[in-house]
Amino acid sequence: MAGNFWQSSHYLQWVLDKQDLMKERQKDLKFLTEEEYWKLQIFFANVIQALGEHLKLRQQVIATATVYFKRFYARYSLKSIDPVLMAPTCVFLASKVEEFGVVSNTRLISAATSVCNTTVILECEFYLLELMDCCLIVYHPYRPLLQYVQDMGQEDMLLPLAWRIVNDTYRTDLCLLYPPFMIALACLHVACVVQQKDARQWFAELSVDMDKILEIIRVILKLYDQWKNFDDRKEIAAVLNKMPKPKPPPNSESDQSSNGNQSNSYSQS
Repeated sequence: MAGNFWQSSHYLQWVLDKQDLMKERQKDLKFLTEEEYWKLQIFFANVIQALGEHLKLRQQVIATATVYFKRFYARYSLKSIDPVLMAPTCVFLASKVEEFGVVSNTRLISAATSVCNTTVILECEFYLLELMDCCLIVYHPYRPLLQYVQDMGQEDMLLPLAWRIVNDTYRTDLCLLYPPFMIALACLHVACVVQQKDARQWFAELSVDMDKILEIIRVILKLYDQWKNFDDRKEIAAVLNKMPKPKPPPNSESDQSSNGNQSNSYSQS
């Protein structure tokens, strides 16, 4: 039922081991608690969402931009490139890859309100492309979710809620740790419980590791539990203040005099 398409080797290159992910993150956890790092994940996912909505991008483009952002910081510290710069860069690249039509530099920079200029976006895009090793196609849970809901015959009842839950999973590490079809099944399972739809027989007939589906469900429920107590307007300024910052390059003084603070966006370490 799940199908091998969602388990292609192309995608599995970016299904990471949780221990490896946490090992890479230790550089940032010297400055931030795990809870603060999680708050940053929510904040920058919200930034990408707001930027995408402002530019009238489809949800899939926004989701792809969010995955690019997460993949970059799964391999690099927050201090390598300022996330405030990386977020609009991911939106810019995703809009091209998803064939939405290239978001013009002017529209993007205008939407990002003086955070960065065109040159910096294009330079940041180069680093992002290098990390992605040109594996730019991102498979999302949306398509398998649609297939599962249709198979279940409960599209009107379950699809809107399950779709919103999929959107919310981009505030977690799930897209880095599990294939999309598993995330889709977990979101559908949560939607069934909320809507009091008994789908135990349907799930029992799947040839899928239900232990992994339950792991994903636990992450989703934890997200909602923490999210309801998180007031980003009150809390995020202090977390951003603690976030490790890029070191300016050696020639930063001359650069800053001609380019403002642009050189602070990159770390040479």
